[in-house]
Amino acid sequence: MSAPAASDGPRVLITGGTGNTGRALAARLEAAGARVRLASRAAPAPREGLDHARFDWADPATHEGALRGVERAYLVAPSVVEDPSALMLPFIDRALAGGVRRLVLLSASLVPEGGPGLGLVHRALRERAPEWAVLQPSWFMQNFVVPHNFRLEGILGPGEITTATGGGRVAFIDADDIAEVAARALLDSAPHNTGHVITGPEALSYDDVAAILSEVAGRAIRHVRADEAAARAHLVQAGVPAPYAALLVQLDLAIRDGAEDRVTDTVQRVTGRAPRAFRDFARAHAHVFNELHEPTRARRDGPAG
Repeated sequence: MSAPAASDGPRVLITGGTGNTGRALAARLEAAGARVRLASRAAPAPREGLDHARFDWADPATHEGALRGVERAYLVAPSVVEDPSALMLPFIDRALAGGVRRLVLLSASLVPEGGPGLGLVHRALRERAPEWAVLQPSWFMQNFVVPHNFRLEGILGPGEITTATGGGRVAFIDADDIAEVAARALLDSAPHNTGHVITGPEALSYDDVAAILSEVAGRAIRHVRADEAAARAHLVQAGVPAPYAALLVQLDLAIRDGAEDRVTDTVQRVTGRAPRAFRDFARAHAHVFNELHEPTRARRDGPAG
């Protein structure tokens, strides 16, 4: 990925600009000389030179300002929306009509082109965008360390990871590796014009994950193999909306049946370096499991305030 001069680099819109991949992507694009505009519902922490646009997928009044002067865009779907295509497709049409030439979509490894939701967005990019790429990562390693995520809450509280995945395996991927592929897809001189299935270097069961986290945290963390109903109830109790909880459990069942049991060479092929292993990620975030365990336990077990 060559670095254009800061004065003439493309202006790139990053939706979901404060999210896992958005933050990491912004840093890479700025280092390469691109002019970055972060788009999010809430403004990020202020810093000199930051171009931020208030943006809400569900509010078309915020779209024009976010797109003004933009040549390329990174699309992250609205969160906890059952069918994001209803919000994203009109925005894509507006972006293309306004001169955006290259669009890169963050989708998911289990979402095929033309399938419901993001699959429809995938197909729209291939059919309508002059230059495009669709990133289809496996499950994020960050789900185990992001504050308030139901996975981390289970680890820090009872020391459990509850899923309906059984012994199914997933090649978990670091968001930084996804961001590196996204940066190449946005800035490479030749458009990728393809879907990229992005995985980490090894497929692990949640039993394997629990064993690695137990080693890193220095305490027992176990994988609870729940059936479909119990897994759904667990998610709802953790605060996940019922329709979204049902979707997540269906994805668990797909993992159980082997849908994520694969490793691709995408990160190595596109970026020239190997993806991060889960054990290395867990060790780098050992402080999350060690420092937060006791306060979280006290909050859960202490008297109601």
